[in-house]
Amino acid sequence: MLAILFKTLPFFALIGLGYWAGRTRFFTEEATAYLTKFVFYFALTAMIFRFAANLELAKVWDGKLVGAYLCGTLVVYLIATAVARIRRLDLQTGAVEAQCAVIGNAGFLGLPMLALLFGPEAIGPVMLVLATDLIVFSSLIVILITIGRDGRMSLSILRTIGLGLIRNPMIVAMSLGLLWAGLSIPIPAPMNDFLSILGAAATPGALFAIGASLASKSAERVQIAGWLSFCKLVLHPLAVAIYALFVFRVEPFGAAMIIACAAMPVAGNIYMLAQHYGVAPQRVSAAILFSTAFSIATLTAVIAWISPMAFIVP
Repeated sequence: MLAILFKTLPFFALIGLGYWAGRTRFFTEEATAYLTKFVFYFALTAMIFRFAANLELAKVWDGKLVGAYLCGTLVVYLIATAVARIRRLDLQTGAVEAQCAVIGNAGFLGLPMLALLFGPEAIGPVMLVLATDLIVFSSLIVILITIGRDGRMSLSILRTIGLGLIRNPMIVAMSLGLLWAGLSIPIPAPMNDFLSILGAAATPGALFAIGASLASKSAERVQIAGWLSFCKLVLHPLAVAIYALFVFRVEPFGAAMIIACAAMPVAGNIYMLAQHYGVAPQRVSAAILFSTAFSIATLTAVIAWISPMAFIVP
């Protein structure tokens, strides 16, 4: 456990450095926003494209892996939704809470961390998790908020969802990279070097941006933030583990990677969605802050647990 902590500590130290920079105003909110934009549209996109373009398509798709992650995620999503209904929350707020309970920071934290800890073999499973989160659950929250507001489902929302997916740089980079791999086109050396240099900025940039953005988050609604953090950091990886290991019987390495992805803290993009639609941004902010802080212990514990499955002995 201590050996794993020493491996994960540098990642959280970078988050802590970003938090200090944001808290002391050395990095303003505007600077954080631009850094996040650089990472999201350039560095992380370059990393994902390069990773995807070098994958063997036959080894990427795993129906059992997707099924296990999707089923485990839906179980926790439904639990969070049921608790929200018991508390008599409206549909929009319940949808935002359910999103916090299951959508982790697989892009900014999971992909760079797991790729460095477990090697390039981690990239395929993490990309499948990212695709599931972006295509299924990012679409679901928009649908539920729209139904909650308008009382009905309109065709225009499908267009909004479609455009959102097409414009998402992670989806675009993933799709183009897999297409490149499918056509078996070798990446020219100058292009590969360019992507490698730009993509190398993704890990420190993303972790620093996470920390800097946390500095502006509030700690209101502590009980709700604690409940949502428990869902995300404990219930979600537990549910995914049950489906991966006992129901779908996913091969050990893939199971280990999706369990680790499920243990990631609440994703920052949920706050942007909540703020955009004006639905409970304060409780999302608190859930992100709490879950990221608690994940220093919980994520380390999960990685220590799954390491033997990934054939890595601490």
